[in-house]
Amino acid sequence: MEKPRALITGVNGFTGQYVAAELQAHGWDVMGLGSQPENGSVPGYYCADLLDAASLRTVVAQVRPDAVVHLAGIAFVGHGDADAFYRVNLVGTRNLLAALAQAGHAPQCVLLASSANVYGNSTEGVLTEAAPAHPANDYAVSKLAMEHMARLWLDRLPIVIARPFNYTGVGQSESFLLPKIVAHYRRRASTIELGNIDVWRDFSDVRALAQAYRRLLEVCPVGATVNVCSGHARSIGEILNIMNRISGYSMDVQVNPAYVRASDVRSLCGSNDFLRQLVGEWNTPPLEETLDWMFNAS
Repeated sequence: MEKPRALITGVNGFTGQYVAAELQAHGWDVMGLGSQPENGSVPGYYCADLLDAASLRTVVAQVRPDAVVHLAGIAFVGHGDADAFYRVNLVGTRNLLAALAQAGHAPQCVLLASSANVYGNSTEGVLTEAAPAHPANDYAVSKLAMEHMARLWLDRLPIVIARPFNYTGVGQSESFLLPKIVAHYRRRASTIELGNIDVWRDFSDVRALAQAYRRLLEVCPVGATVNVCSGHARSIGEILNIMNRISGYSMDVQVNPAYVRASDVRSLCGSNDFLRQLVGEWNTPPLEETLDWMFNAS
């Protein structure tokens, strides 16, 4: 019996590698799309820019995917080029949807990765998918605009929108908070410079996130917007204390004003009730386990 074929955009990125491994482990034939010539560990790899509509149409016509996981985009909130958020995250996604709609082979599910940053700063407590969106930076605005744009294609494509909260794991760039902290402990640095310390975040393990994406593909709740999150917020201070225990020592923490962003969201904690209604029992490992995995990775 022929395996179902999944196309993962951004397959060479941090998340893409874990999603590819998850799908391959569960019987999918995984094809990858990226903007760099190297193909990582995915044998069926295509190099194309999301802003090159003609190249995207060619790739989609060749792959004829049964499902798509769209991860490609600019994910670092502090990225210096605001225009790039809109070009890649909004226009690039539209180019992909147009290519899929015109390919003559309708995918069974198209999962678009948005972001919990769309909720912004104005809502306290645990956020459900019904919470109002109040994006506080260009990255979040670009993701919310992408969500609205994607809904224009629902009559032609079976689209599901995932809103992941923060997640981490081995291989994530040190430009993100937790990998930066873990790397400093691995080096036994004496000090670390951080930005806003008075922030709370809902962290998941990237391996659990990949499982959630795979299970959402399988049930494909068309038109749904789904939080992917642990349901628990942890402060930066708690994270530092966990790392003190794992590593056996502590660092001097200094706040660098250059790292403090006025648009930072102070508290982000999500509800995963809807996700669990859709896919069944799902949990992310305790943050302590994820940090220990990252600290002790070879």
